Amino acid sequence: MQTSQNHEISYGSDRFYVEPVQNLESYCLPSIENLDNYSSSDNSCQTFYPSHQTLEPYNTLESASTSNNSLPYQNSPSTHSFSPNNSPGSTLRPQHSLEFVNGSPEEEDSYLIYHDHDDLRHKMSELESVMRGPNVEMLEMYDTKVQEESASFLLEAEKWKKNVEMVSRGDLKEMLYTCAKAVDENDIETIEWMVTELRKIVSVSGSPIERLGAYMLEALVSKIASSGSTIYKSLKCSEPTGNELLSYMHVLYEICPYFKFGYMSANGAIAEAMKEENEVHIIDFQIGQGTQWVSLIQALARRPGGPPKIRITGIDDSYSSNVRGGGVDIVGEKLLTLAQSCHVPFEFHAVRVYPSEVRLEDFELRPNEAVAVNFAIMLHHVPDESVNIHNHRDRLLRLAKHMSPKVVTLVEQEFNTNNAPFLQRFLETMNYYSAVYESIDVVLPRDHKERINVEQHCLAREVVNLVACEGEERVERHELLSKWRMRFTMAGFTPYPLSSFINSSIKNLLESYRGHYTLEERDGALFLGWMNQDLIASCAWR
Repeated sequence: MQTSQNHEISYGSDRFYVEPVQNLESYCLPSIENLDNYSSSDNSCQTFYPSHQTLEPYNTLESASTSNNSLPYQNSPSTHSFSPNNSPGSTLRPQHSLEFVNGSPEEEDSYLIYHDHDDLRHKMSELESVMRGPNVEMLEMYDTKVQEESASFLLEAEKWKKNVEMVSRGDLKEMLYTCAKAVDENDIETIEWMVTELRKIVSVSGSPIERLGAYMLEALVSKIASSGSTIYKSLKCSEPTGNELLSYMHVLYEICPYFKFGYMSANGAIAEAMKEENEVHIIDFQIGQGTQWVSLIQALARRPGGPPKIRITGIDDSYSSNVRGGGVDIVGEKLLTLAQSCHVPFEFHAVRVYPSEVRLEDFELRPNEAVAVNFAIMLHHVPDESVNIHNHRDRLLRLAKHMSPKVVTLVEQEFNTNNAPFLQRFLETMNYYSAVYESIDVVLPRDHKERINVEQHCLAREVVNLVACEGEERVERHELLSKWRMRFTMAGFTPYPLSSFINSSIKNLLESYRGHYTLEERDGALFLGWMNQDLIASCAWR
């Protein structure tokens, strides 16, 4: 960025401007405490103010400070001083022990005088060259060094002045971004100061940005310590299991329409594609709790002419098993009981491998079945070519195409974190989850225990993984729908248009929720958002 221009950084609908310093005045540099002495669990931080050490430009430059106000080059070993007895005008007579061979003393003396003068001229030429050359070069080098250090000093002064003003304004988003930028640049002093100041503001029971800020700050501290993956894993493993965690996810499912929107739009596309089929095989690449298929089984049970025979293949994963408190067979039993109550012929097939490890033979395809493939909020967990040379993300799409499906549904979070550099990824995460936390804030009070548990156990681990982890350890790798379109097209798919009935059904769904949710159809896809932030995109392919 040019220092002569205004700097603008956008956080969703918010923008802040950083004005360059025009007249540098005295300012304060913070006396930073060591981050290692800071405890992330200590909320009793003392008020921190920079030490009042006034710095004067140029005079404080170490390289320009010499004793007795002398310049460094005055003490250069290449500089020579001449005493009166050794001045250029004096006669320099070397002491020779003379031997006269075939010549008179006068001839020899004139010879020596001639050569003495020649030596003197040579020495004077060298001295003049030394005085003119190296000192001029040294002076130029010194001037350049002073200018560079002065410019660096002014930039540092400007940065700290802006930081002090920013902290005094208390703009939490700006402070979080500044801390992230310092992490990206390995600016330890700014990191330590910003962490100290942010600790005073963030709170798991505060405003939406204060709550999100608490988890983003933990993620930044984790990244500094290169412990993001460890903390992410510990969050994942320390989560409650069974009914307790399931209840947290159920709360999130009920208070926000995100999952219902995705499931309803995908089920609508599948029901439309299978309306004349007698045998339906649904392949769900992340079965989870099987919640999505409850409404579809009920809808197909009411189909004119009777329900089709339904077989669901559910691919399990360790996280879903942790939530359920048991294996994928629990889901199969639940869905079988539901299907029997609706008089729907039903079969469940479990695939107990990670989605990136599945093969075509795992699905037991049958000739008379119409296949529907469901990718609901799971493909962003599958590594692509930037992480793994096998590029499982595109491989799964080609695998799905090889099944000749009637329809493939895609539901994904609409933001870009897959290959984005750290600062862009940080901003994307902050903007996206700010909207999510705001939507929760409308429904549950800030001191509500269930809200704290939902945000901690269902959302915080995603934030930590997005900010603190890199490489294969970062499993949260979202892409915009425009990129998903490219991937599906390259795999040989064409868009499957969504029916207007799906759109109207989702509009009715959103009317039952408080807040500023938006629904928009663009280019054959549906987008659910909060105010001006797109959150979930849904589309279908064939």
